[in-house]
Amino acid sequence: MTAQSTSTQPRPRGRWITHWEPEDPAFWNSTGRGVANRNLWASIFAEHIGFSVWSLWSVLTLFMTPETGFDYTAAQKFLLVSIVSLVGAVLRVPYTLAVPRFGGRNWTLISACALLVPTALAVVLIQRPDTPFWLFLLLAATAGLGGGNFSSSMANINSFFPERSKGWALGLNAGGGNIGVATAQLAGLGVIAAFGAAQGYLLALLYIPLLLLAAAVAWTRMDNLAGARADAGAQIAAAKDRHFWIMSFLYIGTFGSFIGFSFAFGLLLQNQFDRTPLEAAAVTFLGPLLGSLIRPVGGRLADRFGGARVTLWNFAAMAAGTGAIVAASLQESLVLFTAGFIVLFLLTGIGNGSTYKMIPAIYAAEAENRIAAGVPAEEARAEHKRIAGAVLGLVGAAGALGGVGINLVFRQSFLSFGDAVPGYVAFLVFYLVCVAVVYRVYLRRPAGRAAAAARVPVGEPGNKGAGAR
Repeated sequence: MTAQSTSTQPRPRGRWITHWEPEDPAFWNSTGRGVANRNLWASIFAEHIGFSVWSLWSVLTLFMTPETGFDYTAAQKFLLVSIVSLVGAVLRVPYTLAVPRFGGRNWTLISACALLVPTALAVVLIQRPDTPFWLFLLLAATAGLGGGNFSSSMANINSFFPERSKGWALGLNAGGGNIGVATAQLAGLGVIAAFGAAQGYLLALLYIPLLLLAAAVAWTRMDNLAGARADAGAQIAAAKDRHFWIMSFLYIGTFGSFIGFSFAFGLLLQNQFDRTPLEAAAVTFLGPLLGSLIRPVGGRLADRFGGARVTLWNFAAMAAGTGAIVAASLQESLVLFTAGFIVLFLLTGIGNGSTYKMIPAIYAAEAENRIAAGVPAEEARAEHKRIAGAVLGLVGAAGALGGVGINLVFRQSFLSFGDAVPGYVAFLVFYLVCVAVVYRVYLRRPAGRAAAAARVPVGEPGNKGAGAR
């Protein structure tokens, strides 16, 4: 089969592409680029809607006030958004493996249609304040399915593009999904402003036709790649590697903070400063929007100055920003509180880009260490590239768990102390620990060559390939 025939000959049932060679320039220029870009834009739209549905409960909880018939405490609302985060995080691993099993097009269609269930139920139940709290918890858990869409979408697009184009394609795909958080919150603002907080069900209703459209786009514009393979062995090997655990810890601090604060920000404005649903929604969307848009800047800065250096200074700035939020809370200054959170969102976006950029650099350095130890170059680089790909997917799942932790900390803080200040202090300490970890593992000058091979000093002068680029 020629490269051109890939796009013209009948495909097996379900639009399967059986010949795909993106690394071949002739194939890529004649056929591959157009097909890959078509799948990319369809994937971005479907992932964006999935992320939006995942984020719906960060807005719906703003509607659940005594004025609309709900008598839920702050702790109960934080528990609702924690359940959403938890399910989305856990599902990221199986969703990654689903793409090779079912096909990227087919799984995008399945996952979009699956989200119709929690969205339609939300339309009904949010109008019934007498619904048992446990049923709302179950409903929020099913909405968490949208969080898994990120990993399946990234795994699918990763297979379509050549190595030289993956960074840009995956960046667009990730950014398009992340902005779904801000889109859902902005849509919630529109519903509150136009119809009032009592009509919150209209927000969920809005996403039913959008999910149907996402399914239609997947059906008509996307393809399955027959050559895509699930590599569970690489995931097992990655889970045994210390860098996976270290980078997961750091990504919990960046992406976990992004998604956790995105879900919690509106509730904090309501519970700390008595903001109405409209007043809270008018501000809530700004943080996730800016954090999503600035993510590529973190990658660029990591290219220029080294991933570990950018990550270290970013965590230091996040600790300072959290300190400002503590001060604002103690002074009851809404302006300082809001400004501090907007800065913190910007920093989470930069940190998302810089930490993700560190991962392939770390494993490239590991490969060079093995080559220096006598392992054949082709074997060492292929193995570490394989492990790095698995780590990228697993770290994304681990990072989403950080969103669970943040909302559970806020829940406990309100239960035990009646406000969120102890929670902020806990996050400040966590960010300082992240600073220490980055410095100790990836920046401190090693004592000798053996230590250098073990520590993989990212961004250290004189250690090219160890993460500075």
